[in-house]
Amino acid sequence: MKEVFKTATDFEAAMDKLQQHPMFRKPFAWGVFKAQTSQMGDGKVLTGTFLCCNWIGKNLRSFAAFAHAAGMFGENGQAWEGPEAVIPLTEASRHKLLAMFKPYPYISGVAHQNAQVANLLPNLRDENKGLYQLVVLFKNAKPKSLQSAYLKLTGLSECFIKPRELNLEGVFNLLPNVAWAGNKAYDLAWLREHEVRLRIEGKMPVIDYVDKFPRYLGQVIPPDSVRILASHNVRFGAHLAEGTTVMPGASYINYNAGTLGRAMVEGRISSSATVGEGTDVGGGASILGVLSGGNSTPINIGKNCLLGANSVTGIPLGNNCVVDAGVAVLPGGKFYIPPEVQAQLAKVNPRMIWEAKSSFKGSELFGLNQAHFRQDSQTGKLVVRLSTHKVTLNEALHA
Repeated sequence: MKEVFKTATDFEAAMDKLQQHPMFRKPFAWGVFKAQTSQMGDGKVLTGTFLCCNWIGKNLRSFAAFAHAAGMFGENGQAWEGPEAVIPLTEASRHKLLAMFKPYPYISGVAHQNAQVANLLPNLRDENKGLYQLVVLFKNAKPKSLQSAYLKLTGLSECFIKPRELNLEGVFNLLPNVAWAGNKAYDLAWLREHEVRLRIEGKMPVIDYVDKFPRYLGQVIPPDSVRILASHNVRFGAHLAEGTTVMPGASYINYNAGTLGRAMVEGRISSSATVGEGTDVGGGASILGVLSGGNSTPINIGKNCLLGANSVTGIPLGNNCVVDAGVAVLPGGKFYIPPEVQAQLAKVNPRMIWEAKSSFKGSELFGLNQAHFRQDSQTGKLVVRLSTHKVTLNEALHA
């Protein structure tokens, strides 16, 4: 195949032809990963970042070019038979990419990120071999490598895909526990081995935290309308829709969780939990996740809800709901709903089947719309009323 293209038309025609190659496989997601390896010199990948990230069949011409440069159509094509592939980009790969993307020169970031990567890859001599890798997911299967796990987490944080839509089974076992100083990861074994020398020489890194996951802001540049007031409050793999504000203090958003629209977050959104457009998660409020504690039901909080300060929500809520400050709405909790309130709720929840009783477990109220969960100040009972509270976010804070 001719590999030096003078015009975009030449590039497009050649890449369309490459997609007809018998070894070509359409990707589910792909990108170019810059890996950081262990200070121990054993080649173990500690972390990295995706220089470009493409999802759900997007930019197939660019993929064909990178796949060709990585040797997909050569004798090593068998490496592409499984659900994912991680292939080092070599100096030969770099030269091929420069030639193929010649019609798309790098001019102050005007070109698409794929073309920027092709133009800006450094000289990949032998000592750099393996630091830059083409990572491909052919289907949404259980990840088998740190690189594929990072690609999925990047897809979530870049909002290419929503929480709970990806297979993340076993992701914790793929990521090593490391010490983080800024965006750099340090092998804990290396730090222990060299601790005395590093301290004597004044070169001991200032460790921010120890974890398997980097922080969201170390991997992603958020939209202009997203505000994060403390970088440690959002984990890599969190999904922050445009207009999300994450306040400091008790707020936290875990991976595979987050907001689906403009929202105020002053509390905790645990793993697999999602928050709808216009919802306010009050100071210290907690939405339970599925990582521990035996909870197996992912929690959706609907649109225009208010979770009061220090409340706990452990069941899915519909739209326009309110949970009062300090109230725990849990599957096993008992809530009193008098007949007249049941009749009111039935009008906005036509699919709800009400039994002839006035006491309901939280597990019977999944997805209820316009419900106000509160504690009766006289009896101490947990009760549900029809919510008449209109939740509105401050427009100036979410523009």
